[in-house]
Amino acid sequence: MNSPTVSEPRVGDPMIQIEHVGVRYRVPHERIGTFKEYAIRWLQRRNDHSEFWALRDVTLQVYRGEVLGVVGRNGAGKSTLLKVISRVLHPTRGRIRVRGCVAPLLELGAGFHPELTGRENVFLNGTLLGRSHREITQRFADVLEFAELSEFIDAPLRMYSSGMTARLGFAVATTWKPDVLLLDEILAVGDEAFQAKCRERIASFRESGTTILLVTHDLNLVQMLCQRTVWIDHGTVQCVGPSGDVARAYLRG
Repeated sequence: MNSPTVSEPRVGDPMIQIEHVGVRYRVPHERIGTFKEYAIRWLQRRNDHSEFWALRDVTLQVYRGEVLGVVGRNGAGKSTLLKVISRVLHPTRGRIRVRGCVAPLLELGAGFHPELTGRENVFLNGTLLGRSHREITQRFADVLEFAELSEFIDAPLRMYSSGMTARLGFAVATTWKPDVLLLDEILAVGDEAFQAKCRERIASFRESGTTILLVTHDLNLVQMLCQRTVWIDHGTVQCVGPSGDVARAYLRG
């Protein structure tokens, strides 16, 4: 199904411009145990593999202050899209332009080390997000207050549950207001009270002009938070438009 893009009023200036982007992976047909064996096979042109396109000819614009939902089945290409926008991956084809500071929350615990304490991981993750030691020190109490982990902050991260790790990661990534915030299923963890706090913070960011991309399987959440939604299937954009319309098209498809 290749539905036409549904027109929607623009919200400010474009912060993310995606033009004909494709991401290709090469999938080997057999396991190669060593680099030496790989090099020999490559020289002999005996590397047998197939090509898999995680994204195909994706074109999309996201505007300042917009919350864009991204839906699709597992393996559809949603997370790949966020990784390309956050520059974790380079596209095989096409071009992406992103304006401003990007805060990605792509995987639970990404940028954390399980043997370090929660406190040490706040500084580690904050540094990876481009914050100085002084900035992190100044806002450490805010991180701790939002995550509600003061009793466990000096325990090793390996003792944390996935929900506790997600709370800490979300708190670090959102203590400073980013220009672009990327969320990959992060709101699906934690109890209802914490999810409500996350939604409130996202709403405050939206009101102050932050652009947000939210990957989720929760269609109710998409319709609650997102003005527009994009449906991706087999790496291809199937439909873009008002969240309610896209959610109904996705359920029919």
